[in-house]
Amino acid sequence: MKDSLARWPGPRRCARRPTGRASAVSLARAALADPAVLLLDEATADIDPATESLVSGALERLTAGRTVVVVAHRPTTAARCRRIVTVAGGRVVSDQPT
Repeated sequence: MKDSLARWPGPRRCARRPTGRASAVSLARAALADPAVLLLDEATADIDPATESLVSGALERLTAGRTVVVVAHRPTTAARCRRIVTVAGGRVVSDQPT
C-alpha cells in the first residue's frame, strides 16, 4: 500500500504551492500515470476562469479514451461531461445525459 501511495497522482505533495499550481501539477502527474480510470475531484476549483480555459484542451486530451469521474461545482466543468449526476444530501437527485 505504501508504494501505491507514493505513485498516487493527487495533490498531497503540492499543498504548499500557489493556488492553481497544485492542480496543474496533479493533472500532469495523472497524465504521466496514464490510468484507465481517472477521478477528477474539483480539478479546476483552484484555477481562475481564464486559466481554466487554457487548460481545458489539456483536460480533454487527458480524459480521451478513458473512463473519467468528475466531481465539480462549476457549470463550465460539468458541461464538458457526457452525463451529469447531481447528488444532494447523499442521494442522487438527477441523472441526465448532456
